[in-house]
Order: sequence, then C-alpha cells, then structure tokens
Amino acid sequence: MKYSELHRLLKKHGCYPTGETQAGHPLWFSPITGNEFTTSHHDKQEVAIGTLKNIKRLAGVK
Repeated sequence: MKYSELHRLLKKHGCYPTGETQAGHPLWFSPITGNEFTTSHHDKQEVAIGTLKNIKRLAGVK
C-alpha cells in the first residue's frame, strides 16, 4: 500500500491531518481512538508492513 492510498483510507474512517508536523512528518488525529500519529509526505512510496500495522492500530482502522 502506498502512502497516498493509506491517506485515503484514513480519511474514509474520519481521521484527518492536524496541520502540524512531528520530526518533519505530518501529524494525524483519529477520532476513533483519540490518538495522534505520524505518516509520511512520500505519497508514491510503499509503506513498510510494520509501519502500516502500527498506523492502522493507532488509527483504529482494520
């Protein structure tokens, strides 16, 4: 899955970017879990499997 696909999936589940960055990565918020988490600006790059699982867990997305 590419970061652009991940961002679409997150938005579909109600997550949104906060407009802030953390260590140069965009910060997102999940209303499902109340967690903030980071993704990447590299939309065309593939997301590493472990990173993808962690982002989905923090966002409450399956």
